[in-house]
Amino acid sequence: MSTADRALHFAVFMAGFLLVLGTLVSAISTFVLPRSDRSFLTRLVFRSLRRVFNFFLHFSNTYEQSDRIMAYYAPLGLMLLLPTWYLLICIGYMAIYWAISFGGWVGSFELSGSSLFTLGFYQPHGLLVSGLAFSEGMLGLIMVALLISYLPTMYSAFSRREQAVNMLEVRAGIPPSAVEMLLRFHRIHGLDKLGDYWRAWETWFAEIEESHTTLATLVFFRSPDRNMSWITAAGAVLDAASLTVSLVDIPHDATADLCIRAGYLALRRIANHFDRPNPQEPRFPDDPISIHRSEFDAVVAQLEAAGLPLKPDREQAWRDFAGWRVNYDRSLVEICGLVMAPFAVWSSDRGMVHPSRGVAHRAGQQVYD
Repeated sequence: MSTADRALHFAVFMAGFLLVLGTLVSAISTFVLPRSDRSFLTRLVFRSLRRVFNFFLHFSNTYEQSDRIMAYYAPLGLMLLLPTWYLLICIGYMAIYWAISFGGWVGSFELSGSSLFTLGFYQPHGLLVSGLAFSEGMLGLIMVALLISYLPTMYSAFSRREQAVNMLEVRAGIPPSAVEMLLRFHRIHGLDKLGDYWRAWETWFAEIEESHTTLATLVFFRSPDRNMSWITAAGAVLDAASLTVSLVDIPHDATADLCIRAGYLALRRIANHFDRPNPQEPRFPDDPISIHRSEFDAVVAQLEAAGLPLKPDREQAWRDFAGWRVNYDRSLVEICGLVMAPFAVWSSDRGMVHPSRGVAHRAGQQVYD
């Protein structure tokens, strides 16, 4: 074998080895690593699949049709990861077998496929080739085991998330509304009971921050009710807490402050994970919010008409509310667009645009351009 041939075989061997190693790292970062880590391969699969789904969304004329289509996006993307990894491992080992002069490309492919899927129809010969075939078969079994163990963990986190989202329907309606939440607490529970609710949602925000960055696919799993979403529920709770702290004239409860902080930290980190535009230390009025003063005044009038005790200085109340809202405003709106959230006031209605047809939510209704 000439020097040029040896160099070629070495280059092919290294390319195959790095392909297998990169695939293994992708699987570990997606399924095993207990921290937020962005796998290039996983992101490539989901971004490519999103383009396919965006094409099919061209044929939807209502949000209900779009929701039915997008309901399959996350599960299908998750299931496509395994065959993608298998294909890359097969190609990587095929290159390795060819580089060690096992045989031609056809023979190397047959051995790689036989070993990866543990079919055994192609027998390896020699200690080196047999060892490589055994390692490939082991990797194939590991990939299946990782996916099997990943699914219960993910669906357990999904179930915990949706339990709180479904319970919010009782307190904030469908779609969830911060104003409706305050009105119902005023009528039924009493505003002094809000502290327990802020504590529960502070815990919920901490949980989704961990689960929706380490198990990032969860971000795209849609709620069983098409009119509900984890992100619009989060927006309603954060707005309710911000209105309570800034506008409602009741004794100050620090649990509301902690709930807001837990919420905006969670949404910022999720937005950062998906490279969404997200200022880290926003300040109002230098950083504007998507809520107009007239919308805030309309809420004030609605709460006042319902008999809620409100602070007399409305100008200060507006500045305080905007000062809280600016911390999560951009993250909330960006994530709503990312997941194509259903309509909800002050979250997905902030100019969210349909990725294929320019579907926007304006003035409380869906508009299809």
